[in-house]
Amino acid sequence: MICRLSTLMGYPMTYNSPAEIMDEIASLVPIYGGIGYDRLEEQGIQWPCPDRNHPGTATLYTDLFSRPNGLAAFIPLDHIGSGELPDGDFPLVLITGRIREHYNNGSMTRRSKGIAEVVPEELVEISPEDAARLDIADRSWVNVSSRRGTVQVRAKVTERSQPGNVFMTFHHQEALTNILTSGHRDPISGTPEYKSCAVRIDRVHGLK
Repeated sequence: MICRLSTLMGYPMTYNSPAEIMDEIASLVPIYGGIGYDRLEEQGIQWPCPDRNHPGTATLYTDLFSRPNGLAAFIPLDHIGSGELPDGDFPLVLITGRIREHYNNGSMTRRSKGIAEVVPEELVEISPEDAARLDIADRSWVNVSSRRGTVQVRAKVTERSQPGNVFMTFHHQEALTNILTSGHRDPISGTPEYKSCAVRIDRVHGLK
């Protein structure tokens, strides 16, 4: 199917097996030069494997590194702190991330009934200490607010969260966690600082 699609798009492919594709890779990429399906049927081979007589390389750089002087390069870096720190108005640090059950924004995994039953909604994980201080009960509704917006979710009181830190994922479209995150970027890579921003949590009364 992929060969037919590629041919229709203007790049003819006539491979009859994955082995033929591996042979082409070996002919073009020196570190795979000695790897073919016939050898892989006997046992796995770790690259670099430059020719058919090479046994493969179980451990890289046992003697020297692949630099002109043979030495590894260590580059010192200065620590750059978060672009947004907690303060009196937004005293908590929100950490965002993934959980095992869902993938990225959940557009695929949330269509699985089984997965959706295990993790049906977004939660904000908060430490018992912070929950007690803010009068927040487990599974109660709260507003999580930053300088950029507010999302409404249930709280999950858990010792997995350290005091001062709260955690949310970005898997659920009903709670757009990333509207809370800051616009600060890494000065070199330009990567947004999605993993840390200052927030506050307020209990929502009247919701069950």
